[in-house]
This record gives sequence, C-alpha cells and structure tokens, in this order.
Amino acid sequence: MKSQRLSHSILGLSALLAIATVIAFATGNAAIAPSLLAGCFVSLGLAASTGQGLLRQLAFTIWIAAGVIVGMAFHESFITFPAWFFSLGDVEMTVVFIPVLQIIMFAMGTTLSAADFARVFKMPTGVLIGLACQFTIMPLIGFGLAHAFGLPVGIAAGLVLVGASPSGLASNVMAFIAKANVAMSVTMTAFSTLLAPLITPLLMKMLAGEMVEIDVPAMMWSMTKIVLLPVLAGLIFHHLVYHRLTWLDRVMPVISMVGILIMTVLTVAVGHDRLMQVGLLLVLACLIHSTAGFTLGYFVCKLLGRDQLTCRTIALEVGLQNSGMAAGLAKSLGKVATLGLVPIVFGPVMNIIASILANWWRSHPVDLAPGPSNES
Repeated sequence: MKSQRLSHSILGLSALLAIATVIAFATGNAAIAPSLLAGCFVSLGLAASTGQGLLRQLAFTIWIAAGVIVGMAFHESFITFPAWFFSLGDVEMTVVFIPVLQIIMFAMGTTLSAADFARVFKMPTGVLIGLACQFTIMPLIGFGLAHAFGLPVGIAAGLVLVGASPSGLASNVMAFIAKANVAMSVTMTAFSTLLAPLITPLLMKMLAGEMVEIDVPAMMWSMTKIVLLPVLAGLIFHHLVYHRLTWLDRVMPVISMVGILIMTVLTVAVGHDRLMQVGLLLVLACLIHSTAGFTLGYFVCKLLGRDQLTCRTIALEVGLQNSGMAAGLAKSLGKVATLGLVPIVFGPVMNIIASILANWWRSHPVDLAPGPSNES
C-alpha cells in the first residue's frame, strides 16, 4: 500500500513536470523545457518501478526512453554535461561500455541453467524455427531499410548490426507478460546469444561489409570476450553460488537495467549531433524494422504450422533484439556515435511495440488444448 501511494505521488510529480514542459515551450522558455522533460520521464520511470499493473510492466521501456531524453536534453538545455562526462584526460568515458556490457551479459548468464539448453530436445522444431527466423528476418530487413532510407553509411550499418544481433532478456520478460511460452523464449535467447559470436560477424561482413570495415575473426573474438565468456561465467555462477543467494534474483535485473541506462545516456550524448540530423528518419526506420520483425516472425511461424503459443513466442524473440549488446559491439568497432546510435533508438521503439503487443496477447489468451504442433 505504501509503495502504491509513493508511486501515485511520483506519478503526480511527473504530470506536473509534463505540464511545466508544455508551458515552457508555449511561453518561449525553450532552454528550460528539455530539462523539465527529462525530469518528467525520470519521475515516470520511478513511478513505474514502484507501481503495479501495466505501469510496472512498462518500467523498462520508460527508463530506456528516459535515458535517451536525458542524453538529448543536456545538450539542448541550460543544464549541460560536464566535460568529465565525456572524458577524463585522454580516456573517453565510452571505455566503460565493454565492462558494463560484460556485467550485463554475466547477469543474463546467472538467469540461465543447464535445463534451458536441454529443453531444446523437448521442443526442437519450434526452437530451430525461431533461431532461423532470428538470424534471417531481422538482418535482411535491416539491410533493406539501410538502402531504402538512404541513411549515412555508419547509421545504415547500425541497422544491419542491430538486426544481426541475438534476442535479449527483454524477449523473456515480454513472453511472460504475454503469457506466451516463456520456457521456449528463454531457450531461444540462450542459444541465439551463444551462437551470436559466430553468426553476427559473418552477417555483418556479408550485409554491411561495403558500409564499414569488418574484420570477421577480430569481431568474433571481441564478441567471445564481451558476450560468450561472461554468459558462461554467469551460467557457472548460477550452478555454484546463485541458488544460495536468493536476493540476487532482485539485484541482477536492476544491475542490467542500470548498465543499459549508462550505455544509453552516453551513446546519445556522444552521438547527439548525428542523431539530430537523422533522428526522425532513424525512428521511422527502427519502427518499421521492429514491426516487420514481430509480424514476419509470427506469420512465418504460422505458415510452418506451429501452434498459436509458439507463434507468439517466436514473434517476440524475432522482434526484440539485444540492443545493449549491439551498442557494445559498436564501441568495440570504434563507432559509438554512428553504429551505436541505432540500437539506442531501436531499444525504446521495440520495447514500446512489444509492450503493446504483449499486453494485447495477455488480454486474449491462447486455448492451451493439446495438439500435434505443441509437442515440438
């Protein structure tokens, strides 16, 4: 009850800040408006985190949107980022991307178990269809949009990069909200993450090799260090220690969210000028990219005769990419301000669409009567 009152109070503050933002723009005080808008979304994120129901389900999406707005606002407002926010001496602050991503991947690994990988033998067809859709639909759509929209080369390559990335933990959360097959979702996320260090560099070379220089072996090794090894370490930690420390169930998701927020704010702040040039066009491209992923993932699965629950699960897996990992890879390629901008914009867009879709499916549950396609 206390948390509900707190949530309502913070929500009221968010509403007041939203009104103040509109008034600031209307009265010509544009310098203060971005900071007020940033405060509005941060307050809304806090309200969602302490609230219940739909608002709480949207907490992650709201926080990512808040990160983007904070990154933009402190360039446009009378409050600006201090010089040390970008670099300390000769060391750029974006150097934190790789260790932050490794922590996020480790946290993801702690949520997995050997059972998640063994489960593929119980539902092999569905998992294989999901993985095939994951590494074909999204990269090809990204490639098509990169050429169709005529975006700058680095931004265009970013669309391919986010498309060639595996699914992330967001897909598991959305599968839970949608009352889809969470076990299948977790299994597909686990396998797509472990396959990514091999498949993502090859897809990038094939589809984006003309846009940016891709050293496939170097990228494979980089992804092994920042994705595969931390996930495996988290998996080992899960079996040796995690089950004894139940409080980690609450801490690990928070660590992941904070890490993604840090990367979001930094990426937007560093790539602010480029984002201002292509912002609306990039948002539109990400909107089409993500929507097409959900749609094609669902209908390809349907055409292959899968049951409704599997179709919904695979649709969420295909449309929801690991945007944090894509941003980290952009840093490893030395292109945070170009390639790195796409996953930062793509993240909020895909989460908003997925939230709407998941809540729609939640309100329209699937008849779980057994059938032949539910067996695999």
